[in-house]
Amino acid sequence: MFAGFSRAPAMVNAVRRAKESGLRTALLSNSWGNDYLRDEWDQLFDAVVISGEVGMRKPEPEIYLHTLGLLDVAPAEAVFVDDLERNVRAAADLGITGVHHRSYAETIGELEALFGVRFAARRAARPALEKQGGR
Repeated sequence: MFAGFSRAPAMVNAVRRAKESGLRTALLSNSWGNDYLRDEWDQLFDAVVISGEVGMRKPEPEIYLHTLGLLDVAPAEAVFVDDLERNVRAAADLGITGVHHRSYAETIGELEALFGVRFAARRAARPALEKQGGR
């Protein structure tokens, strides 16, 4: 979601909409020894799990179970999104629905289908062109 923790506006907006719709959200990262600006994280995520801070990493089952515990949800109630297929498979082996992130549009579409919630930004309607010369 935050490739190298650079801002990904499409995914930030999707997470924001997920929270607004009542879904619980978490950030699960395999980062070690990094210090990140966490400015919006409290508003976006119910839990933040950073490998270097908890001493576990994906695809170890324990890190997924730790994150589920923080969210207080069962594996069957969770959806995990990651750009590495091996991490998605490890989550699925625990009973978590996995989404392999390849593009923002594809991932958001899969999440919308799973949750029945619109996560994509709504496009503004194009203003009608005014007729000139009284036509």
